[in-house]
Amino acid sequence: VITLEINLDSIRNFVQLRKNIGTSGQPTSEQFRLIAEAGYGHVVNLATPDHPDSIPNEGQMITQLNMSYTHIPVPFDAPSPKHVKHFCGIMSILSTEQVFVHCIMNYRVSAFMFHFLNKIEGNSEAESKSEIFDWWSPDTVWKDLLKWTSTKIGL
Repeated sequence: VITLEINLDSIRNFVQLRKNIGTSGQPTSEQFRLIAEAGYGHVVNLATPDHPDSIPNEGQMITQLNMSYTHIPVPFDAPSPKHVKHFCGIMSILSTEQVFVHCIMNYRVSAFMFHFLNKIEGNSEAESKSEIFDWWSPDTVWKDLLKWTSTKIGL
């Protein structure tokens, strides 16, 4: 038996956040093939389609790789509680799946995953933080978002 080791570390800011949840910045078209080969069945994209690094036909490409796709475009300068609530709902539905979540730099994703892991899955704040927070210094918009309560988000 040959074991195929898929290395996702080449993807921008890749973090294997949980056994079934990988997160990153924007993967390339070729890296989406690696994501599919690694066993992920669903991709959630939080990037806006107007960013220069976004892939215009990403949803089509992902479905051609036999993965499902959810796009929640979140403006980096204006995330809303509705965005976080929608994201938490999607992640709850996909809780038993292998899910790959990305944005452009893995900042939006890390902040949204913090709320999902803390408020939906009941992990402590420390357990809910991605290693991205070890070096990312969120601006005021994102510092405020990280303080949102379940009530503010509508959970």
